[in-house]
Amino acid sequence: MISPAMQRYIAEIYRLQQDLSFVPLSALAEQVNTSLQAASRMIRRLKGTGLVVHEPYQGVRLTTEGERVALPVIRRHRLTEVFLVKVMHFGWEEVHDLADELVSGINQVLEDRIDELTGHPTRCPHGEPIPSRDGVMPQLHDVRLVELESGTWGYISRVRTHDPDKLRYLAELGLLPGVEVRLLARAPFNGPLRISVAGQEQVIGQELATVLWIELHRETTA
Repeated sequence: MISPAMQRYIAEIYRLQQDLSFVPLSALAEQVNTSLQAASRMIRRLKGTGLVVHEPYQGVRLTTEGERVALPVIRRHRLTEVFLVKVMHFGWEEVHDLADELVSGINQVLEDRIDELTGHPTRCPHGEPIPSRDGVMPQLHDVRLVELESGTWGYISRVRTHDPDKLRYLAELGLLPGVEVRLLARAPFNGPLRISVAGQEQVIGQELATVLWIELHRETTA
């Protein structure tokens, strides 16, 4: 039996391992807002069920079975975020933690109704893909803004942060999924980036730029 607490850990590992070969326990503990000791105990439980592998001094990663278990949790979480924004009119900076609290109480009937009421969305409010009902995660072909060359442009695909202050600031700048962005220039030595956002020039720092993922315009990739 997979408890709600175990599901939350599995979902967080899934999110973190999109950028990391192995997820450090310290990063996992920070994401679930617990101590390193508590995270270590949970990892031992998950390892015993065959859902994760743990490499000393490297971290953890989901097994194939762990990913299979994670995807329905990710689906319900992201659908819930859409519901909270579109139906209940919460801000996108508020919904991640709220969805964490609600998702353990959502069964298949509620999931299907949320999916229907929100128009069968394929992305969460932050642009992350929503797995299908049968556990298939859509493939994305986007790149981080900081990896683009000057003059390249496309559309914001994902905003990969749950930090409420960053999300509020990004919204103030108009940096939302679907918005057109062009990289105009970057300062050397990891300096700020000068970008055009829907035709308006902005300057943002590296830390903020790293959370923005861009789907390149097709002429850029031709």
